[in-house]
Formats: sequence, structure tokens, C-alpha cells
Amino acid sequence: MILTREEARRIAVRAQRLDATRPTGLVPLIEHLTFLQLDPTAAVAPSAELIAFTRLGPAFAPGEVSEALERDRLLYEVKAMDDPKQPPFAMIRPVSDLGLHLDRMSRWPDAVPAWAAWLTANDAFRRDVLARLRDQGPTLSKDIPDTAAVPWQSSGWTHNQNVTRMLELLQGRGEVAVAGRVGRQRTWDVADRVYPAGIEVVPEAEAAPLRDARRLGALGIARAALVGEAGEPSEVEGSALAWHVDPEMRDAAAAADFGGRVALLSPFDRLVHDRVRSREVFGFEYLLEMYKPATQRRWGYFALPILYEDRLVGKLDATADRKAGVFRVAAVHEDEPLSPSAHDAVDAAVAELAAWLGLAVAR
Repeated sequence: MILTREEARRIAVRAQRLDATRPTGLVPLIEHLTFLQLDPTAAVAPSAELIAFTRLGPAFAPGEVSEALERDRLLYEVKAMDDPKQPPFAMIRPVSDLGLHLDRMSRWPDAVPAWAAWLTANDAFRRDVLARLRDQGPTLSKDIPDTAAVPWQSSGWTHNQNVTRMLELLQGRGEVAVAGRVGRQRTWDVADRVYPAGIEVVPEAEAAPLRDARRLGALGIARAALVGEAGEPSEVEGSALAWHVDPEMRDAAAAADFGGRVALLSPFDRLVHDRVRSREVFGFEYLLEMYKPATQRRWGYFALPILYEDRLVGKLDATADRKAGVFRVAAVHEDEPLSPSAHDAVDAAVAELAAWLGLAVAR
């Protein structure tokens, strides 16, 4: 099967719920997407909230995420260190998928010998942490004593951060979980007090292909290495890479009633996160420039990719200046000349985003 680029783009856009038909409901949305990435950068809005807003629209309230996480326990926060097909970042997953992860988590990090050896060497420390959490309930990491026998070795910022690394490793094993947050700081508890009772654990041999199928359903089209045997092999016009496509999303996107819209995307949005797919399918070049000196940036500190119908057409250089009460738009970088109607649609999307943030647009 050979897909045109237009067909591949529409498959990806519809799969990510970014076409004209908006989804309704935060939790069903995340159940389809499989997760929302968490990131502390809030140059515009926290990433998870911005990603939800671009799908749900102004009806979405940021407080819904905390309610679903901490009050209703329909979502859970995790750092995906246990999944080799996901980068090790913090994310929000639906509890309805938890059973697809628990069996693999129970044996982790056996596949990473250095981490497994560190846990073994610090078994008394591990038991200390679990006992304290069970006695005290939700606890900040800074309130947990460091009784490590062997310090965590790293050449980066995690060096000697023994308590944090122990908590994250135990989270990867399914023994502890994030119970909530105090500001940006996580509170931790034993997992059986955070996760709902009665979760059916799916054996890993069955769970792995189900996760691949869920991932492909959320992406629509993906490089074969990221989704295993899920979906159907495909080619994309002009690309030499091997692709897999979700048949349901392919058939839906092929329908004559495809409708697009404008969306201002988080740099962490899954439509653009795979930079190789963005280039091969959308012809879109992007680099997050927040770590570059200002003089070396092409598009801006936290430029938002601009989706127009089924094309990625540019980047919005804008930041939320909450002290001044304005959404500052420095530039709209056009990858291709925009028509007057496209300009109007982008302006309307900027105004909608600013209103949702409670800010006035300043150019």
C-alpha cells in the first residue's frame, strides 16, 4: 500500500483528534491518545493543558486534569522509564490502561543491569522508603531521609539524588506512585493506595502488542520500529522509510468529509514530537530552541507549531506574560506563504488561545 502525503497527513491529524470534529471529555481523549506529556515549561501553558486545549477547545478547564488525577483517580502520573519505546519523561496515563503496564513493571529494571544492581545494593534503603510512605501517607521527597548505602552515580544533574532516583525506580516497578502535587513538587505514596483496586493485570506477552496497537491508533501512522507488528505495513509517497498505518484511521481519513482546522501546538505535541515523521510526512522542520542563546534562535524560545487543516505551515513565537496580563506575539513564521483566509484563521486561533489563558493579545 502506498499513501500519498496528503493521505498520510490526514491520517495523522485525525488520529491525534486535531481535525474539525473536536472530541468531548478529557479522560476519553487521554484514553485515545494513551498519554499526555508533562513538562514544567509554561512559557504559554503547561504542556499537558495546552495539548488538551488544542483538542477540546475553550470548554476545557485546566483544573480538570488535577481533578481526574487526584480526586477521581481516572488518570495517573508516571515517568516512563520502564518502556523502551517511550522517552523517559513524565506523563499522565489513563488508569484504564494501567493493567497493560503492570506485569512489565513488576520485573523492571531487570533489563537495565546498572539500575537493578543499584536497587539490590540499596535494598535496606528501598525498604526504609516503603515503610515511611506506608506509615505517613503522601510525602514529599525532601521529607524522606536518605539512607542509601551506595549513592546514585551520574554525570548529570541526578548525581547523588538518591531519594528521587529511588522513588522513580520504585514507581517504575509499580511499588510507589505519585499521589498528587504541592505546586510543582510530587507527593509519593505506596501504589496500592493510589491505584484503584481490582486492576486486571494483562500478561506482558499479551500486553505488548496491545500497547503497540493503542500507540498506533493514537498516531495513525508511525515508523515501524515504534509500533512493532501493529497495523498494516505501508509506504508514504516520497519517503524511503518503512511505515505502519492504523487501518481504521486510514479508512476514516480517506472519507470525503475530512475537515481540518487551525491548532497552535505544544512543542511536545505528539503530532510533531517525532521530528523524522514531521519531516517525512509533513515536510516540516522544527527544533525546540529554548536551550539556545536568544541570538541563535530562528523561531523563538517556545515556538508553537501551527497546524492549518492537514498541513504544518509555520511557527508562532509567543509567550504568556501573566504579570502584564498579555499574550505577547513576537512573530508568525510562515513556512509557506499563507492565504488571507489562513492568516485570518491563525489570528482567530491566537485570540482563542489568549482568551482561554485570560490574557489580551499584544503584538
